[in-house]
Amino acid sequence: MNGWDRAALALHLGWAEFAFGVRAALQRRRTGDAGFRGVSGRPGEASWWAGVLFVAALLGGVAAPLAALAGLPTAAVPALRWTGLVAALAGVAATTAAQTNMGASWRVGVDAGERTAPVTGGLFAHVRNPVFAVMTCTATGLALMVPNPVSLLALACLVAAVQLQVRVVEEPCLRAAHGAAYAAYTARAGRFLPGVGRRAT
Repeated sequence: MNGWDRAALALHLGWAEFAFGVRAALQRRRTGDAGFRGVSGRPGEASWWAGVLFVAALLGGVAAPLAALAGLPTAAVPALRWTGLVAALAGVAATTAAQTNMGASWRVGVDAGERTAPVTGGLFAHVRNPVFAVMTCTATGLALMVPNPVSLLALACLVAAVQLQVRVVEEPCLRAAHGAAYAAYTARAGRFLPGVGRRAT
């Protein structure tokens, strides 16, 4: 059983390091800017909560396998764990692809005064938020690998953070920055899944 817990911990740490650390280093090397914008909004605002919940989700992803290794009961269902491993590995690969599609526009957080080039190619041709979608897939897989209360809470924090970040922070900024072009894009690309969450023109 400990093998699954250790595997989930290693996978989570490796994914987080690559998705944020390595990606930021590559971004800085290519553009001179690491892409980190931090938590937006004042404490208590929805945008602030999005950042706080996102950090809680990342920390919870580490805490869940550590808690299991320390003896917290975990639902030992082999089918769930294998399904989780497949989902997590697929999510890691897709995270890399989605971040690569963003090119110089990749950011962590939003600066309302900054205007980046719109990204509508690759995975973004079908889904407006593929990075968040595949990160949720990865986190779901990791939670299934170590299904305990900590992993489920971490997953819930991530889902809430993504919804707040997209709906309250990013979409309003993109509408303000790109106007009709963004409206047309939202009419043809789903929010998190192809064809789902498209806006009527």
